[in-house]
Amino acid sequence: MNQWIIFAIGFLAQLLFSARLVSQWFLSEKAKKVETPVLYWKLSLLASLLLFTYGYLREDLAIMLGQFLIYGVYWRNLRIQHEWKNRRVLFKLLVVAFPILIILYIALFGRLDWKDLIKGENMAPWMLVLGILGQLVYTGRFFYQWYYAEKNKKSTLPTGFWILSLTGSCLLLTYGIFRKDPVLISAHFFGGVIYIRDLYLSQKTGAEPRR
Repeated sequence: MNQWIIFAIGFLAQLLFSARLVSQWFLSEKAKKVETPVLYWKLSLLASLLLFTYGYLREDLAIMLGQFLIYGVYWRNLRIQHEWKNRRVLFKLLVVAFPILIILYIALFGRLDWKDLIKGENMAPWMLVLGILGQLVYTGRFFYQWYYAEKNKKSTLPTGFWILSLTGSCLLLTYGIFRKDPVLISAHFFGGVIYIRDLYLSQKTGAEPRR
């Protein structure tokens, strides 16, 4: 596939991720505290599908792994906010069916040699380790958020989420630079600025309730 088309898919995914951050940032600035709009999780689901596709086309295991691990957490947060049942049928169908179609395509028609993702000329082993570590930290923020949301019965973004976001984003920015990946570089440079601001708001307002 043409590289420009592949990068277009990646940038579209990051555009949706950026849109979720901007919507969350705007509402947080307006409320002077960290807010978590429903739109954040809807855009996350759609962007995750596109970024997984981008990772597959780029033969990038780190990107694919991150999106594979986190997809269900996005869906669960919509459930916690009692918004899943209110979504349109087309949206629900896309969220459920598209991942299945991707898996079927990879299994039946995919030409990617999975061994090349772990070793070979695709990238140096240390670079793969850096990418996976960055994705685990970056993805781990949502598992932490999921635990926090289930415990408090409220879908919100606590202080620990922003700490993990900033740490994982720095690792992935470094990975993107070594990988010469314009999608990762632009996404995590921009995202880091918002993570710092949200971390400040979270600590300032005491987003996490006392126990």
